[in-house]
Amino acid sequence: MQTALRLHTLPFNSIKTYSTALLFILGNIILPQLFHLVPQGGITWLPIYFFTLIGAYKYGWRVGLLTALVSPIANALLFGMPSVAGLPAIILKSVLLAAFAGYAAYHFKKVSLAVLAAVILSYQFVGTLGEWLIKGDFFIACQDFRIGIPGMLLQLFGARAIIIIIQSGEDRG
Repeated sequence: MQTALRLHTLPFNSIKTYSTALLFILGNIILPQLFHLVPQGGITWLPIYFFTLIGAYKYGWRVGLLTALVSPIANALLFGMPSVAGLPAIILKSVLLAAFAGYAAYHFKKVSLAVLAAVILSYQFVGTLGEWLIKGDFFIACQDFRIGIPGMLLQLFGARAIIIIIQSGEDRG
């Protein structure tokens, strides 16, 4: 099932870009804290990427990029998670997610499980290769594919649902 998507590709010189990104950044700060209450919650559910996907897909790569860069750094500074050593790989994956999601939404102009799955698998695959180069350990780099499948499924179904909810709210408003 697919839903036509009304994109909002916001420019960097708009206050709406930064206020929208701030909402998704806050989501990416709060959600990981909730999942970290559960043992292994962060590495299982991958919550740091959730609102980056939604922001980039619905509001464009600029909102996604701001969310991708600020969220992990804010979480590391405020809560020590992710660790500073883990930031490069997480930021790499976050930026890739913002780029792939923004491109896919612009290109396909619909929100479907197939397109979102392609975005998620793309950023994870390329990000895993990058993490392998950064950390020099293939086993560690594959952690999201070994442990984070529930998080990828949350991104797939949860992001689609929230994007559709946002869009239906815009239709009514």
